[in-house]
Amino acid sequence: MAKDGDTVVFCEVKTRLSDRFGTPAEAVGLKKEQRYINIARYFLMRAGRDDVAVRFDVLEVFEESVNHIQNAFTA
Repeated sequence: MAKDGDTVVFCEVKTRLSDRFGTPAEAVGLKKEQRYINIARYFLMRAGRDDVAVRFDVLEVFEESVNHIQNAFTA
């Protein structure tokens, strides 16, 4: 979890050794998105912060670069 101003950002970091099975971001499918959304809801509930803006990002890590995908999916 991170913050960007008043927005709480949950970020998934993914890497692949090759693109044979798709990009790292493609590994975050609907099932994983729902899991991350539920984790975020639980975390915010436990923190007593259900009134904050939330964003889900994905960081794709490649051998020589990083691609930051903001708002990769929404709740």
